[in-house]
Amino acid sequence: MSLSGALNTALTGLGAASRAAGVVSNNLANALTEGYGPREVALSARAGSGGVRIDGVIRNTDDALIGDRRQAAAALGDAGAMARFLSEVEAAIGLPGAPGSLSSRLAAFESALVYASAQPASNVRLDGVADSARRLADGLEAASDRVQDLRGRADAAIDRMVGELRLGLDQVADLNGRIATARARGQETASLVDQRQQVLDRIDEIVPLRQMPRPGGQIALVSTGGALLLDGRPAQLDFTPTRVITADMRVETGLLGTATLNGRMIDMRDGSLAGGALSGAAEVRDELAVKAQSGLDALALDLVERFQNPAVDLTLAPGDAGLFTDGGLAFTVGAETGLAGRIALNPDADPAQGGESWRLRDGLYAATPGPVGDGTLLVAMTYALAEPRPDASGHFGPGARAAKDIGAALLSDIGMQRQNAEARESFATARLYALTEAELARGVDTDAELQRLLLVEQLYNANARMIRVVDEMLGALTRL
Repeated sequence: MSLSGALNTALTGLGAASRAAGVVSNNLANALTEGYGPREVALSARAGSGGVRIDGVIRNTDDALIGDRRQAAAALGDAGAMARFLSEVEAAIGLPGAPGSLSSRLAAFESALVYASAQPASNVRLDGVADSARRLADGLEAASDRVQDLRGRADAAIDRMVGELRLGLDQVADLNGRIATARARGQETASLVDQRQQVLDRIDEIVPLRQMPRPGGQIALVSTGGALLLDGRPAQLDFTPTRVITADMRVETGLLGTATLNGRMIDMRDGSLAGGALSGAAEVRDELAVKAQSGLDALALDLVERFQNPAVDLTLAPGDAGLFTDGGLAFTVGAETGLAGRIALNPDADPAQGGESWRLRDGLYAATPGPVGDGTLLVAMTYALAEPRPDASGHFGPGARAAKDIGAALLSDIGMQRQNAEARESFATARLYALTEAELARGVDTDAELQRLLLVEQLYNANARMIRVVDEMLGALTRL
């Protein structure tokens, strides 16, 4: 090898060592940065002139593992939204025996009836019946309001996530273009790819995505449900939020906002955008909350019908409102939806509304007070509350139940749904943790990078020594 060839080889080696040192330093600095892919300098031998050529910087990632981790994150978002909702509803209904729970209010109402029937002349005890009945109605109303509030929050979450998804798709499209331009100019694109992965990690929790390679380092995005969201240009995704949601609003009747993809209406629950936090919020708004409201309405309807029966209170005529009313009026068939939010104690028997509690003893529509020692009606109402009867709405299936049993069935149904959702959430959490750990294990290995830095240092010293030797030889030749 000539002196000039040796010098050229050493100079290219110094350049490669300097580049490798920079890459190792960058790897170490970003060891804990999310979305960062470890870099490695690609080298090859230079033909003819000798030495080493820097072919570029390679970004090392396991795309299959990243895809699995993203799927797990999306599943966690889906299950987590449902588990949180069901937990909130369960808390609104209240656990058995808990102060303020529906079961406790039902028990208190029944106890008040028994207590008053033992001494029907006591106005204090009659007022206690009215108070406990009013608290029971208030509890149902509060639980219904909570369900609708959670529906509204889910609707707002859908609106927010659609906006984030739309922004994320625009960012990926922009990064695609910058990556393609950088590659065409021979520039490095690893940092741009890192940024794109961070955006994908964020929006993939909303809708699970699969990416497909395109020329120039670009990618196309397709949801796991089959919707093409990005291929060159991002798809147009829109959603119209509903500011105030009431119990009677349903997607099927067109009263709730729906998502559209390129102008076409799509199902967010089990359609092309299913599987992530977006579908979880849609499931809460359109399925779980509707079912929870239906259960509360079934309990409210049962209470209304038990005490709207003229066989219980002989002063009632057909069409008269009973002890529990639909917003102060008699319940009419077909108006069950939202009844839990409207149920109220009959104002004629409620001292808090200007009524008279003696009507609980003598009849809601009695013209004048009757014998103060006659507790027949109070006993009849006690029996009516405890009498097993078929579920008026059929919500809890066949079989006869007392009022307290219907309340227990409602809570049991919500509790089972919550447990199932939490089991799914726990599985998704464990899977995400395992995949995240596996991804981190394939990330920057600081020990390996430090060892590589030692090798780079040795390479640098060897090439620097070669340059010194060549310089000494050239100096010796010039002195001859």
